[in-house]
Amino acid sequence: MTGQGWSTTRIAFALYPFGAGAAAVNVFFASLIFSWVGGPVASTTWSIAIGCVIGAPATWYFARHIRHLMDVADGTVPKTQHQGYGDR
Repeated sequence: MTGQGWSTTRIAFALYPFGAGAAAVNVFFASLIFSWVGGPVASTTWSIAIGCVIGAPATWYFARHIRHLMDVADGTVPKTQHQGYGDR
């Protein structure tokens, strides 16, 4: 990524609280669905802890996607050169 502006790492650090929070909510709701078949319901603490772990790689990949979109918008990467995004 050669674009100007924020790096992927900086974007990831800025978005991590949102990614971890979204992952924690999803973990909690998944445990509620799992409870329908007899599984335990995750506590708030466990949901947040697992969300923090799952949120890190999810936020990193999302930050890479945002950085790629920024590069395409700046014109530093041609629209036809999608790195792992397929032809769109």
